[in-house]
Amino acid sequence: MATQHAAVRVAVQVWPQHSTMAEQRATWLRCEELGVDDVFTWDHFFPLSGEPDGPHFEGWTLLAAMAEATERVRVGTLVTSVGYRNPDLLADMAATVDHVSGGRAILGIGAGWNRRDYQEYGYEYGDVSTRAQWFAQAVPRIVDRLERLSPPPLSSPLPILIGGGGERTTLRLAARHAHIWNAFFDDAAAFAAKNAVLDGWCRQVGRDPGEIVRSIAILDPAQLDQLDELRAAGLTHFIYGTQPADFDEVLVRRLVAWRDRVSG
Repeated sequence: MATQHAAVRVAVQVWPQHSTMAEQRATWLRCEELGVDDVFTWDHFFPLSGEPDGPHFEGWTLLAAMAEATERVRVGTLVTSVGYRNPDLLADMAATVDHVSGGRAILGIGAGWNRRDYQEYGYEYGDVSTRAQWFAQAVPRIVDRLERLSPPPLSSPLPILIGGGGERTTLRLAARHAHIWNAFFDDAAAFAAKNAVLDGWCRQVGRDPGEIVRSIAILDPAQLDQLDELRAAGLTHFIYGTQPADFDEVLVRRLVAWRDRVSG
């Protein structure tokens, strides 16, 4: 299990929906001003809540803008579906954003799940099993391409965040390739069960489990009451998701203050 006393980082995922570009940018910059460590977007093509055909921005173009607009925070996608882009191209995009940001990029990747994104944009959707197979094929290609790019990423290595809780494919790939593993958990017990599987895969591939940061995506503000319990279980990276219209500065200040308190 990852050490309980590893450095805690807090982040905000700014959903690229139901907003203007000016509101997106203002929210990224406010997150940075408030002291969060990382700012994420997501990689979908339509809103995931509210009016399904409402305003929405493309994730990687937005991420490049985020990298240029900010100065300190790490920036990334939570997460990119490998089914949307050629894996080698995706590695090149991530390395370019890393240069734009001055070495602050995180490459967040996952197997994908949202049927509408695939079908309306003409990508093959398959099923859970086939998307897992595509993911297993894509991740090694991404890692290989990152090692062969010229110029290489400024980050050495470029942090790879793998999102998801699939025990046979996603967690196995995380054990071998991830620097950060992220998923949704209802509570510390749910995290502990998946974490034990990841630890098992780490043993099989010969990797120290402590090399992988454990990360949680938080959609329900009530989970902020569980922060100490979640940290005690081994989570050290906490990402709160919101859209600009609902951005709660008080909540973000609370998250940052908690980080500072437990970090000593």
